Amino acid sequence: MMRKFAPIAGAALLLGLAACSTAQPPAAARTDGPLEKVRIGVGGINKVIYLPAMLTERLGYFKDEGLEVQLSDEQNGVNQENEMLAGHLEGVVGFMDHAYTLQLKGKCVQSVVQFANTPLEKVMVSAKETAVRSMADLRGRKVGFTSKGSSTNALVNSLMGKAGVKESDFTGVAAGAGSTFIASIENGGISAGMTTPPTSTMLIDKGSATTLVDLSTVDATRKALGGLYPASSLYMPCDWIKAHPRESQKLANAFVKTLRFIAGNPAEAIAGKMPADYAGGNPKLYVASIQETKDGFTADGVIDPDGARNVVEVLAVGIPEVAAGKGRIDVAKGYTTEFAAKVPKA
Repeated sequence: MMRKFAPIAGAALLLGLAACSTAQPPAAARTDGPLEKVRIGVGGINKVIYLPAMLTERLGYFKDEGLEVQLSDEQNGVNQENEMLAGHLEGVVGFMDHAYTLQLKGKCVQSVVQFANTPLEKVMVSAKETAVRSMADLRGRKVGFTSKGSSTNALVNSLMGKAGVKESDFTGVAAGAGSTFIASIENGGISAGMTTPPTSTMLIDKGSATTLVDLSTVDATRKALGGLYPASSLYMPCDWIKAHPRESQKLANAFVKTLRFIAGNPAEAIAGKMPADYAGGNPKLYVASIQETKDGFTADGVIDPDGARNVVEVLAVGIPEVAAGKGRIDVAKGYTTEFAAKVPKA
C-alpha cells in the first residue's frame, strides 16, 4: 500500500523535532508478539536510484517476511526525513549522508541496508551552455538540485567547492525532479543541475543536456569525489532499530533479496516488475535508465566503510557546519551491518 503524506506544518514540525530531541529511555527490544507495521518514506519513489523500495513490494518480499510495509512518496527527501524525525515514519529510503548531518544536531539514524555505494546521480548541463566544460565554469550561473538541504544540494556545493567555487559565487536553485527539473534546464531556469535517471536519461535522449559529472559508476565516483560515496539506503532512527530487531532483520532480508534480484537479472526483467507508469510512456528509455545504474547497486546491502568516511570528507567541503563539526562525527555510528550480514545466503 502506498500513500503520500501531507507536509507537516511549521509549528507541528518544530514540536515533533522537539519531542525527538527530548531524552527518553529507549524502548525495550520486542522479541515476540506480532510484527509492527513499518511506514517507509521514499524520496522519489519512481527514481531509479530508489528502485529497491517499490521493487521489493512488487516482488512480494515484504509479504514473504511477514511484514506490513507502507511506502509513501515525496520527491523532496528532506520532507520524508522530517516526517521520520517527527515519528510519522519508521524509516526513509534516501541518502545515508543525512546520518552525519543529523549527528551534528544530536540525532541518531543509521543506514540499515545500503542500496548503493555511489550516488547514482549525474550533473547535467544544458546543451545551450556550450562554454561550460567543468564545474568551475558554472561560477556565476544557476545550478539546480532537488531541494534546499537535500543530498543533491550538498553534493553540488561539494563539487563546486572542489572546483574552487564558493557557494556565494553561484546561485543554487531548488529545481525538483522529473518534468520540473527538465523544464528548468530547457527554459533556462538553470544552466546545470544534479539529477537521477530516468530524468538524466530523458534529457540526453531529447538532446536538451549532456553529462558534466557522472557519479553513477564506481570509477567515475572515485574520480570526482576522491573515493566511493554510499548514498541510496534504508535509514532509520537508532532507537527504533534497537527496539525492533525482528522487524529490522526482516527488512534487511527483504531488501537484500531485492538487491540480489537486481544483480542477477537484466534491466528488462527488472523494469517488467515495476509499475507501468514509472516508464513515463517510454519503456525503452526506462530500461536504459535501469541499465545505466544497475551495476551501481550493492548485491549484499553492506556499506563500504572507506566510502562512509569519504562521505564526511565530501560533505565538509560543501557544508560549513560539517566542516566545523567534522571532528565530532562518529562515522561508524551512521550505519549498521548487523542485519545485512545475517541475511541467509541465496
